[in-house]
Amino acid sequence: MKEFLNRIIDQAAALSLEYKRQLQSDTLTVNRKSQKDLVTEADVAVERFLVEQIQAAYPDHAILGEESGTHDGNDWRWIIDPIDGTTSFVHDQPFYSVSVAVEHQGKMVLGAVHAPVLGELFMAERGKGATLNGQPIGVSQCAALSDAVLGTGFACVRKDKPHNNMAYFPKLMPIIRDVRRYGSAAIDLAYVACGRLDGFWELNLNLFDMAAGMLLVQEAGGVVTDFDGTAEGLPGCITAANPTLHPLLLAALKA
Repeated sequence: MKEFLNRIIDQAAALSLEYKRQLQSDTLTVNRKSQKDLVTEADVAVERFLVEQIQAAYPDHAILGEESGTHDGNDWRWIIDPIDGTTSFVHDQPFYSVSVAVEHQGKMVLGAVHAPVLGELFMAERGKGATLNGQPIGVSQCAALSDAVLGTGFACVRKDKPHNNMAYFPKLMPIIRDVRRYGSAAIDLAYVACGRLDGFWELNLNLFDMAAGMLLVQEAGGVVTDFDGTAEGLPGCITAANPTLHPLLLAALKA
């Protein structure tokens, strides 16, 4: 199954690049899910490709896709975000990803995040660690918030949620080294997994935004919880960091 996932996410990433080339010729169709939330024909085409491949290989498996919704099946479920970071994709920026996770009986067992423009494929298998382009990765050793570079996002603001990141951002910004905003939660979590980011927090995420990334962080030695320090609130509010930094991040968010 891991080899199958590797193959189809490589193909899906290549397909996204074909559509991305249409940006230069202004022939890519871009629509709106809401006033601020975009969806392109690339999102739809990449997800359709992945769903067709999965259904051909594993016809009894369930699927949850961002664009096509729920496809019923057994206790195996594939969770797809065809283009995580559509705004970056539309603005011809490199920080978007194809994200696919496999869940069995409620637990993530496989995850892959492919950043096509960057040429990077992050993969994780439960109990077997996480890799970047086939090489093992691990979370950072950062032990203090004052040394930490954190990632975050503002999907909550884009969705006009009353409980949003505008309350948490000013709490953290003065006490950390810096913040990065890549626009793809899947990439943010992959960067925590490989130590490029020391931690990550965000609100109002969907399962397909973070399923693969959560497993990457966990298999790279990190911790992923909601803001209360449990996994029960996921998806939604998420924190991710190495085991030393994670409780410090939770405390700062609650301060």
